[in-house]
Amino acid sequence: MGIIEPATRLRPRTETSDPAETGVLTVDLAALADNWRTMARLAPGAECGAVVKADAYGLGLTPVMRALRAAGCRTFFVANVVEGETARAVAPDATIYVLDGLVPGAARRLAAADLIPALGSLGEIEEWAAAGGKPKAAIHFDSGMNRFGLPIDEAAAAAERARKITPTLVMSHFVSSQIRDADRNARQIEAFLDARARFADIPASMSNSSAVFLPQRPHFDLIRPGYALYGGNPTPYAECPMRPVARLNARILSTREIEPGACVGYDALWSAQKRTRIATIGVGYADGVPAGASACAGKPAGEALVGGVRCPFIGRVSMDYIVLDVSDAPKDAAQRGEWVELLGDKICIEDAASRAGTIGYEILTRLGARFSRRYLGG
Repeated sequence: MGIIEPATRLRPRTETSDPAETGVLTVDLAALADNWRTMARLAPGAECGAVVKADAYGLGLTPVMRALRAAGCRTFFVANVVEGETARAVAPDATIYVLDGLVPGAARRLAAADLIPALGSLGEIEEWAAAGGKPKAAIHFDSGMNRFGLPIDEAAAAAERARKITPTLVMSHFVSSQIRDADRNARQIEAFLDARARFADIPASMSNSSAVFLPQRPHFDLIRPGYALYGGNPTPYAECPMRPVARLNARILSTREIEPGACVGYDALWSAQKRTRIATIGVGYADGVPAGASACAGKPAGEALVGGVRCPFIGRVSMDYIVLDVSDAPKDAAQRGEWVELLGDKICIEDAASRAGTIGYEILTRLGARFSRRYLGG
């Protein structure tokens, strides 16, 4: 059966035979651990950390961190203090960086949980130093993202002020690491090297999942994969080198046949062109399936795998339900009470995202709390 995460369950069982379940998210922790080991092998000589923000990209912070720790991961990145406090409870001995940096007034909570902020301004460095005891910090430089981080031309001033604290990491973040030949990648690396020169004895980190695969190999001392660990494709220009981690199944709640001209769903976005067999499944946008996967003229719709056959969404994705055209599916697989696959080996994260007009990161991080969750291989 595997590990069950109590906070995200509706019932004490998650077998797909349980009649109370209408949606089950299965997380393969063994595949997750393998993906971490794959990333580590790609950056020999560098430590491999893990980004576990946003509830480990929607898959559950606690079981994910436990699996990664068992695989050998010792450094984790979260977004904010609350995530960091949860992560610290899971991993008392881990190094945990907070990417938000130092929110004004948050120094006491950061220190209490032994969290390390990624400081992105001279003011943050000063406030963190005022906490006393030369606390640990990452120094975050903006090499082109224009979102967080110290400007490169403030590197000298940052190095001077950082004498009052204990820098443990110098870091930056790529804008277009998923585009191998983007000119800005080389420009960002050059800018980061300029800033890092002021912190020559401090470990450096720049590579997210996609950057690990860049021809420049900007691995430095620590890589920090996120998306790739969870089965996302870090190389959109090539076949995904990662193992699938998340599998999403939904139960068929009803089936019927409709005549030509009959519409389906809100606003009558879709109408049958012929006699059509349809099935309604018990998930919707409240569960994280994007409304953008709705079927309307001129765009691809979402799909579900029914008895090995891809069946398109028809009509609008609603809060709790999606309707499928199951005309081509085996009849025994398209019956009330049977299960369909929305994510898995055949329908990957990128495929689902493309058909919803979004990105795979959003697909993962919006997976809803109503799903029963099953953790395998932990």
